Amino acid sequence: MKLNHIIQVLEEIAPLAYAEDFDNVGLLTGNENQEISGILVCHDALENVVDEAISKKCNLIVCFHPILFSGLKKITGKNYVERVIIKAIKNDIAIYAVHTALDNHKEGVNKIICNALGLKNTKILVPKEKFIRKLVTYTIPENHTELRNALFEAGAGTIGNYEDCSFNSKGIGTYLGNENSNPEIGERFEFVENEEIKIEVTFEKHLESKILKALFQNHCYEEVAYEIYELQNKHQNIGLGMIGQLETPVSESEFLQQVKDKMKCESIRHSAFLGKKVSKVAVLGGSGSFAIKEAIKQGANAFITADLKYHQFYEAENQLLLADIGHYESERYTKNYIVDFLIKKIPNFAIILSEENTNPVKYF
Repeated sequence: MKLNHIIQVLEEIAPLAYAEDFDNVGLLTGNENQEISGILVCHDALENVVDEAISKKCNLIVCFHPILFSGLKKITGKNYVERVIIKAIKNDIAIYAVHTALDNHKEGVNKIICNALGLKNTKILVPKEKFIRKLVTYTIPENHTELRNALFEAGAGTIGNYEDCSFNSKGIGTYLGNENSNPEIGERFEFVENEEIKIEVTFEKHLESKILKALFQNHCYEEVAYEIYELQNKHQNIGLGMIGQLETPVSESEFLQQVKDKMKCESIRHSAFLGKKVSKVAVLGGSGSFAIKEAIKQGANAFITADLKYHQFYEAENQLLLADIGHYESERYTKNYIVDFLIKKIPNFAIILSEENTNPVKYF
């Protein structure tokens, strides 16, 4: 199977357009036309994981964290990142990372945590901003339905749980073509005043080229009038973190014990107990200190995340319980999720869950 086919499958759960701007997701080593014989799924693509891939005859590693995060000016093998890249290239092994592309997916990392903790009625904690755009165009009534359906087919018009959403209004359009024009209605040098329908649809920004292609291919006019705006609306189904409800409220100590058991934590660093029941819980896998205020704003009784610094525990402000369960621990089920997804999508193919524990943090 060619790598580009597997990438298309991975994009279903981790669209690269969903990733944060600072991130480095997608294909890190290898060629999209490469024939893949087996896939090893891991959390971190370290040197021992590359060795595991070699021993298990897998020439594609799908990892959560990108081994290449910032730029490299030299590859001499002087550190763990360079050694991984050298070994992968020497052995013709492709590496593909999903990271925040999967973090931001509504069924991704944070949904996995919610499912493990049994949270109900979940929603995105920090919806993605500046991701929605709006197309406005104008056409004659005879072309209206065909054009609008083509835009829907290209991915426009999805709002939350609804598809094929648009606003359509009637008006009068005018134009006067010059000597080089070839008007659909009227003649050159003729002032045309004609009934038109204004179509307005929203779309996710990464679909813009596809939307415009559909617009130009299905519009009847020689010159297509259109406008594209960046909206301030937040995308409710894409973003970092989640918040949901426990089926039964529990004490803070009971809650932390449940988290410790279900997320397999060796220890949990937490803020002071407030003597309140925990019922509404916010989660954000990985480093999530930036969302503490949002968790408080949305009425969470507890916020599970990782990598909290000393002074960030003060930001609980006696309003919620902060729980730092560890970076690896907060993302521990991610590779299992990827494996299960790939097995369903690509049956009868070698898809292997890495046996290597790549957590660099140890407890004494």
